Amino acid sequence: MRVGIVTVGDELLSGDTENTNATWLCDRLDARGVEVRRVTTIPDDVADIARTVNEYYAEYDAVIVTGGLGPTHDDRTMEGVAAAFGRDLVEHADAVEWLDGQDGYSAADLADGTAHLPAGARLLENDSGVAPGAVVETVYVFPGVPDEMRTMFERVADEFTGTPRHAVTVEVDEPESALIDRLEELRDRFDVTVGSYPGETVRIKLTAEEAATAEKAAAWLHERVQSPE
Repeated sequence: MRVGIVTVGDELLSGDTENTNATWLCDRLDARGVEVRRVTTIPDDVADIARTVNEYYAEYDAVIVTGGLGPTHDDRTMEGVAAAFGRDLVEHADAVEWLDGQDGYSAADLADGTAHLPAGARLLENDSGVAPGAVVETVYVFPGVPDEMRTMFERVADEFTGTPRHAVTVEVDEPESALIDRLEELRDRFDVTVGSYPGETVRIKLTAEEAATAEKAAAWLHERVQSPE
C-alpha cells in the first residue's frame, strides 16, 4: 500500500508549530508495512489543498490529510478536499447527531460549518475534540491537534495494510564517507534497504522483508566496520 501525507497549516510553514503529525504517521504506517511515498506541507488555502489532494489521490492508494479542521476562519481543509472531488460541503446528518451527543456541545452551538463535510463523505468521530474528520473515497481527513489526530487514526488504522518489514541498526564509529564501498557491497550481497544517519556515530539501518535477511546483512557489516567502544 502506497500513501501520501498532506499536512495543512500556515503555522507549520512559519515554524510556529512543529510538524510532529507527519513523523508520527510515518512511523505508524511504516510499522504496518505501508510505504509512505511523499509528505507535503501546504498553507490554509483551498486551491492548494484541492490541487495537492487531487494529485495524491490519483497517484497513491490512500491519502492522509491533517490540520485545518474546526470552527475558526483559517480551517479550510474540508472545503479544499470537497473541491478536489468537485463536491459541495453539506450538513452531514451523522456529524450533527454526533455533535449533539457531546457533553456541553451541540451542532447549533458551534460555528457554521463544523458539521459540514464533503457530500458523500464518511464521518470520523473525534474522541478528543469537537472537529469531526471524514473519509472521501480514499482520502482520510484528520484534525491537526496531535492527540485528536492520533486517536482518529487508530479508528481506521486497520484500513492501512501492507507487509511489515524488519529492520536492524548497526552503529559505526567511522566517517560516513569512509563506508561507501562497504555499503555498496552490502547492497550487492543482500536484498536490503540501507539508510545511513550520521551523528556522534553513524547509524546504519538495514531493512528487509525477511528478518533473517536483515540479521545476516547486519552480521556481515559488523565484521567489516569499527564499532563504538
